[in-house]
Amino acid sequence: MGLNIVLIAPEIPNNTGNIGRLSLASGSNLHLVKPFGFEISDARLKRAGLDYWQHLSVTIYENIEDFFNKNKDASMVFLSSHGKSAHWSIDFKDELFLVFGKESVGLPKSILEKHTDKTYKIPLYSEHVRSLNIANSVGIVVYEGLKQLK
Repeated sequence: MGLNIVLIAPEIPNNTGNIGRLSLASGSNLHLVKPFGFEISDARLKRAGLDYWQHLSVTIYENIEDFFNKNKDASMVFLSSHGKSAHWSIDFKDELFLVFGKESVGLPKSILEKHTDKTYKIPLYSEHVRSLNIANSVGIVVYEGLKQLK
């Protein structure tokens, strides 16, 4: 059993390191799609991931096209503040790909337009907050998925 966490063009090494640690803790696979806003050897990435990084299942893709080509038959959902349905309404299944965008702008508009019916959001209950930190968002969605799968 496992979920697949996908980060499209991650920008902040600390977030990616924390998500890597979460991937290992939750039994998930991590997929990183270039370009990155940091070097994969960045000390902040390793510090946030602690000494767990070498135990992770990580796949790196050269770009978005590479990711979609190599996973064309996979079941995917997309997470964005522009989603219409809440993340708890996702039909979680084993090996589902949870696709998250970059910290500054989220998922590309082309992906959101193509997958409107598979785009979900984490509800926010204050008009003063635009979005959550990506590491927090990944944690919320992954553990909701694990709860539903158990």
